[in-house]
Amino acid sequence: MGKSSVSVAILAGGMSSRMGTNKAFVRVGGSPIIERIIARVRPLGDQVILVTNSCDEYEYLGLPIFTDLIPGKSTLGGLYTAIAQSQGDYTLVVSCDQPFLNPDLLRYLIGLREGYDVVVPLNRDHYPQSMQAVYGKGCLDPIRRRLEADQLKVIGFFAEVRVREVRGDEIDRFDPLRQSFINVNTPDDLAVAQALAAQLEADER
Repeated sequence: MGKSSVSVAILAGGMSSRMGTNKAFVRVGGSPIIERIIARVRPLGDQVILVTNSCDEYEYLGLPIFTDLIPGKSTLGGLYTAIAQSQGDYTLVVSCDQPFLNPDLLRYLIGLREGYDVVVPLNRDHYPQSMQAVYGKGCLDPIRRRLEADQLKVIGFFAEVRVREVRGDEIDRFDPLRQSFINVNTPDDLAVAQALAAQLEADER
């Protein structure tokens, strides 16, 4: 029996209220964040999809787009839609505001998937980075129960499934500075990300 298949889903459902404009399209390193993300994740799965309720804005990207199966359920509802609509047995789920995703770390997470329902890295505070994790179809029923109960904490269902946490030295091999966990939610975050992108580009010259 062959290895399980993998899709990639990008969640682009946030309101971007703190940014004042759609954060997926703000530019970091000369490109909209969403395009940076697509370039990094495209080689990692058999399929890349978008989950958003603003379909028109993203049509130019040429990706399959899905709206929430159960509207009004915040990020957990988007996660449910991503897992349900993807073709893969497993889905690497990322959010649209992470300009420094590390393909090598993501590939490592994907490689750990067999025998688990969730493979998730932990940040330095030991908190799961749920929007940079791999989810199996076995998560659907536990998530659905949470959605129906209006219990919308993203990691709330983790206690009901098999979780492989990735931490410490494992992450250090690929991203010792944890740059891949940087989110751009505010204008201040954006300024930091733009400065970092400029520095990384200068270092590569």
